[in-house]
Amino acid sequence: MIPPDGYLKQAADICDRNNVLFMADEIQSGLGRTGKLFAYMHEGARPDVLIVGKALAGGFYPVSAVLASKHVLGVLKPGDHGSTFGGNPLGSAVARRALRVLIEEKMVERSAENGAYFLEKLKTLRSSRLKEVRGRGLWIGVELNERARPYCEALKNEGVLCKETHDRVIRIAPPLVITREEIDWVFERIKKVIES
Repeated sequence: MIPPDGYLKQAADICDRNNVLFMADEIQSGLGRTGKLFAYMHEGARPDVLIVGKALAGGFYPVSAVLASKHVLGVLKPGDHGSTFGGNPLGSAVARRALRVLIEEKMVERSAENGAYFLEKLKTLRSSRLKEVRGRGLWIGVELNERARPYCEALKNEGVLCKETHDRVIRIAPPLVITREEIDWVFERIKKVIES
């Protein structure tokens, strides 16, 4: 679900007025997935604490991070908090390089452009089974009026991997390197499965 416009900004303002930290979990939505570096940037609702992972190392190494200002994280002193896998030098190096590639290859911008292209194509689907198509960047949901799993299985048989979520939604989250030609190929298979 995409929150209505203004939702995150209102949440951040409520937190600010009540001296509560506004924390954003961008493990799935961050690092270009929604067509912005982070999803909160669609509204400018800057969080006090940002949690990132998954794409942080470009899929090559398990890395996650908690980002915050010195004012917030400065309450922790050495030894106050620990992590079994925290401070991994290899993970940090891989993450730094992955971030460089994300920026240098303009993957965030491509996510916005290709996501809009894909969403526009998906909105041409016509079926009584289809309730709604929504998305931001390359994070798209195709909501059905019935269970999504059989459609995901049919798509798998067509060579398209996707995941059902919330029982009735086909979640489409291709890699940020997807091309227009690949989107066209995927769309034809989705159209075949949804409309047939």
